[in-house]
Amino acid sequence: MNKLIVSLSPHVHSGDSIEKNMYGVVIALVPALLCSLYFFGMGALVVLLTSVLSCVFFEWSISRFILGRQELTVTDGSAILTGILLGFNLPSNLPIWIIIVGALVAIGVGKMTFGGLGQNPFNPALVGRVFLLISFPVAMTSWPESGSLSYADAATGATPLYIMGQAISEQDASLLKQLPSAFDMLVGRTGGSLGEVSALALLIGALYMIWRKIITWHIPVSILATVFVLAGVLHLVSPCYADPVSVVLSGGLMLGACFMATDYVTSPMTPRGQIIYGIAIGFLTVVIRAWGAYPEGMSFAILIMNAFVPLINNYCKPKLFGEVSR
Repeated sequence: MNKLIVSLSPHVHSGDSIEKNMYGVVIALVPALLCSLYFFGMGALVVLLTSVLSCVFFEWSISRFILGRQELTVTDGSAILTGILLGFNLPSNLPIWIIIVGALVAIGVGKMTFGGLGQNPFNPALVGRVFLLISFPVAMTSWPESGSLSYADAATGATPLYIMGQAISEQDASLLKQLPSAFDMLVGRTGGSLGEVSALALLIGALYMIWRKIITWHIPVSILATVFVLAGVLHLVSPCYADPVSVVLSGGLMLGACFMATDYVTSPMTPRGQIIYGIAIGFLTVVIRAWGAYPEGMSFAILIMNAFVPLINNYCKPKLFGEVSR
């Protein structure tokens, strides 16, 4: 007779690890990264390299010299992923010193202040991005046009979100005729941050992550569906609001829905909680885009809902096996 051995949970191992999932997300970002290099050239390369190297350096130095940890975490891929996501939220002509400041805030304030990976309540890359947006609004809103391959003297122009914002503020639907076509926004022939180009490349990366079971469909689908429906309602109410397809394909919505809102640490644990979380992010994004001071509301919407994740987890806590409902 075999001896029954009782041990502490977990009893079943899936083979997942922090490194495997982090580098899996990095692989999923490769199509969008290649598109950003194609459309922004040297500018994209400078911004992404500076962001990644700075994030890795600050995590290593803070862990080693401030927290005094002997076991360093820079090889788990989380700092590299934060650097890529931060770079994707920046224009391709942003000065190097501002990128370094953003990386310091993302890692030092958004992550290591709370104890490191797994303990941060807010998405570190978005903490860095919002800090830079508030501190350096002019530099952060000077968007190079697609095809501006130089770093130092890239030509800047209006982004789709800026055009949408002008149409709403001036109540002039004719301004929406300046928007790029849906196909151009899908493939990336439009101005904006590195992660605003090629919604198609980001969707390919999201499908890869769902296939690899790195993420589930609940958060991306609930965000995109909510934005599409609300944008459609606004468009029916007044033609000065852009059509829902253009709204979904513009700005950082696709990047945020697929790669930033789905962050393990700062998103709900249960499928029902993830759907509630996604719907709220979509709603806030539409509200901020339509009536807020900034054209893009995705970053603020995700950070706001990051703060509500503990409440959502508590509300959607699964019933214990054998528990009697009251």
